[in-house]
Order: sequence, then structure tokens, then C-alpha cells
Amino acid sequence: MSDAKSMRIHANDTKIIYPELSYLVTGLCFEVQKELGRFCRERQYCDVLEYKFKARGINYEREKVVVAGEEGEFLGNRIDFVVDGKILLEIKSLPYTTKNDYFQVQRYLRATKLKLAMIINFRSKYLKPKRIINNLI
Repeated sequence: MSDAKSMRIHANDTKIIYPELSYLVTGLCFEVQKELGRFCRERQYCDVLEYKFKARGINYEREKVVVAGEEGEFLGNRIDFVVDGKILLEIKSLPYTTKNDYFQVQRYLRATKLKLAMIINFRSKYLKPKRIINNLI
């Protein structure tokens, strides 16, 4: 095998963080969008998703308060869901997500020291969860 081909194989050989849990969460989000459609409010999506978490016995926290710093100061923000203490889940119902949404989730990841976040925009015609990895831990 040539060195160039070997390097491509190793560069693409990445691990998915929490594969089973993230696939399960993604599947539940697809179910929620199928049930509610594209034009509901964020809270409605969160309510149905919470019901599905409870029905499947999935451990989660809803509207977790974000704190930062050594004194644990309150930042005034709440994370939509933290699933099983591993995945930060930010729910959106917008025509499109922006860089600000991405930067917000990055700040949440740094504050919580979690490895993985997902932004789910239910307004999209085709649900495309965006995975964001915390490279700082």
C-alpha cells in the first residue's frame, strides 16, 4: 500500500463518540419531527422528546442551568437536555441555524466539560443533527 493511501485511511479512521446513545437520540428526534411536523415551537418538540426519553428509560436532565468559573457563577442560560450525563442536546425551531448557535453550544460544552453536543433544528425539511465535539478536554 502506498504511503499516500495509507495516510488517507488513517485520517478517515475516526471514532464516533457515544455511537449507540447518539444514534438512539437521533432516532427519537426523527420520530418527534415525524409526529409534530416542521412548524411547532421549540418547547413542543422538547415536551415530546422528554416523553420519549421517559418512555424508554433514558436518563436525562432538562433545562440544565449553565454555570462557569471556579465559583460556579450563573451564566443565565439553560441547556435544553443533557442526555445520560454525556450528550448536550440543543433543540432549535428556526428557519436555519447560525454560527451564533454553534458558538453558544461550544460555550455550553466548555462550561459543562462534556465531550459531545448535538444541535437539532426541527424546522429543517430534512432533519440533520449537527454534532459538535469539545476538543478542549
